[in-house]
Amino acid sequence: MAKIPNEAFSPDSSYRDTIGTIDEEGNRKYIYPKKPSGKFYDYRKWVSYFLLIILIVNPFIKINGNQFMMFNIIERRFNIFSFPFWPQDFYLFVLFMVIGVVFVILFTVIFGRIFCGWVCPQTIFMEMVFRRIEYWIEGDRGAQIRLEKQEWNAEKIRKKTAKWAIFLLISFLIANVFLAYIIGSDDLFRMIKDGPRNHASTLISLFIFTAVFYFIFSWFREQVCIIACPYGRLQGVLLDKKSINVAYDFVRGEKEVGRAKFNKQEDRAAAGKGDCIDCKQCVNVCPTGIDIRNGVQLECINCTACIDECDTIMEGVGLPKGLIRYASEDEIEKKIKFKFTARMKGYSAVLIILTGILIGLLFLRNDVEASILRLPGQLFQHKGDNISNIYTFKIINKTNNNFNDIHFKLVGIKGTLKVVGKQDFKVPQLGMNGGTLFIEINKNLLESDKTKLIIDVYNGNEKIETGTTSFLSPRSFD
Repeated sequence: MAKIPNEAFSPDSSYRDTIGTIDEEGNRKYIYPKKPSGKFYDYRKWVSYFLLIILIVNPFIKINGNQFMMFNIIERRFNIFSFPFWPQDFYLFVLFMVIGVVFVILFTVIFGRIFCGWVCPQTIFMEMVFRRIEYWIEGDRGAQIRLEKQEWNAEKIRKKTAKWAIFLLISFLIANVFLAYIIGSDDLFRMIKDGPRNHASTLISLFIFTAVFYFIFSWFREQVCIIACPYGRLQGVLLDKKSINVAYDFVRGEKEVGRAKFNKQEDRAAAGKGDCIDCKQCVNVCPTGIDIRNGVQLECINCTACIDECDTIMEGVGLPKGLIRYASEDEIEKKIKFKFTARMKGYSAVLIILTGILIGLLFLRNDVEASILRLPGQLFQHKGDNISNIYTFKIINKTNNNFNDIHFKLVGIKGTLKVVGKQDFKVPQLGMNGGTLFIEINKNLLESDKTKLIIDVYNGNEKIETGTTSFLSPRSFD
């Protein structure tokens, strides 16, 4: 937090020595946030429900036969926006991830931790699914605190059991969706159809994922954002006084005297009192338990709950809204409007360049990939006037078409190419096939001991790919 030229605003800096979810003895302090309401919360609900729909249906949507999103780490196959990426395309996947990171960094520099409050799946599930179920069953902040303190009677057992059972069911459903992203929706449906006995290992994985999600959303909760997630720590190096955050207007809130309880009989402006009436509703509504009035903190996820709550209070006491709002520190302290800085332009330029490179590489990417490599440890063989080399080959079919008549042709030099086994073979859709082949070339046609060969790959009469390899021969034929 920047140094403030107003002596009236001098918060206790000890809040930086600990976090809002840990008490003085180091024990976990549970957060019971008040149920938010207001303009921004309504916006967040619509954004969250839209993103939830996308998140849930993504692995079950297919375009041109490809799953829209899939991250099959086991087989090292990835689908992004229905484009399949094989291990040979890993550089494209890495570039896509780098672009995502740069995009998040750019938004952090401009808008702070807005990703966490509006887009992050952890926040969406926690605040818009599990927390809302909790409000429905146990009531608002006060009711939850009273329920937690009361003895284990029939009411408490009924409410807690209902909540935990629903949490467990939702965690199981999330785990199934998560599994569909990893192994593919087709395999998931096949396993469900076959029954759990035939896929015991997958069922165990499903139970593990369910337990992890249940643990996160029923107990660990905001600790994911505060402790586990490294993104919050990035704020220290990414944010500056020009970044827009959910911020408390300390200039208006404190003024000469500082905060004071509201008294409708007095003129606060004449008394030099700030607009903050110290109601602490911004603290009660915070899902991470912080006091936004202390300044920018890593625990703040920019969820805007404090904005809505403060606006409601200001409206109730007849003071202007916006005491807590989206604003930069320079805007609050120096009244400087937001400007697109050189730093932001630099990140934008990097993002545009990387995106252009990715688009170019995607256009250059082949639907079929052929690799033809000399067999390791083998040089060449003499067969009369011919020289023979042995190769291994692999054909990867990234399309949804079956190739039923794959064969090879030498280009630019006369020679014989023989595939071990059938000369024509098949490569299934989104699959691969490989084998061994021999190439024989007359020694009189070879001009050096290492000749570059071009080999066309055909499916029937259609050329689908061109591969290159090297052909070894003696340095001298004398």
